[in-house]
Amino acid sequence: MKENKIFDMHTNAPTSISASTSPEVLKVLRNTYTLLAMTITFSAVMAAVSMALNVPYLGLWMLIPYFICLFAVTKTQNSAAGLFWVFALTGWLGFTLGPILNFYISMSGYEPVFLALGGTAFIFFSLSAFILITRKDLSGMTGFLMTGIIVAFIAAIANLFLQISSLHLVISCVFLLLSSGLIMWQTSQIVHGGETNYISATVTLFVMLYNIFTILLSFLGGEE
Repeated sequence: MKENKIFDMHTNAPTSISASTSPEVLKVLRNTYTLLAMTITFSAVMAAVSMALNVPYLGLWMLIPYFICLFAVTKTQNSAAGLFWVFALTGWLGFTLGPILNFYISMSGYEPVFLALGGTAFIFFSLSAFILITRKDLSGMTGFLMTGIIVAFIAAIANLFLQISSLHLVISCVFLLLSSGLIMWQTSQIVHGGETNYISATVTLFVMLYNIFTILLSFLGGEE
């Protein structure tokens, strides 16, 4: 197994993991979940700031800083600098949530937001627990999931110009399924030693959670 080059974050290992799991895997798991919790908290703070400032919806422009931060995370993920960029990326995504949340709250109140949060948490914990308990190896799904995300992303960009409501619904459902699949895949990669970098693992899980939350919010908020 490749040695993890990044320093450890000392927290207790999840109690649901089998005692037979190697120390290296446990270290990546606890570092990933610790960093994920920290980035979610930071993202929520940035979303609150964005809401308070009444920032306008940024549309496709939000992708430029996102890809810059994603590129920087990829280049620095084996060093402490990667932590700065992972917070920059997740903070930015949180900031872009502000206008989206304001829109749905103005339309339907806070209930859809809380339901979407609860649904996202339920999906994440259920899927993660399934992999951690069964130790299923999903490495064979790598190509399918990555190709699916790329195709769905291109379709979503195209539909911004086509404005086909039925296609938007289909794309949202596909993204929901693929994001759920990638949560299981990333967890499986960690459990089986295919992922030894907690920064890259955190980014994958965070982006999938962002996707799931915004999709559930669009469903519950009555956009469809």
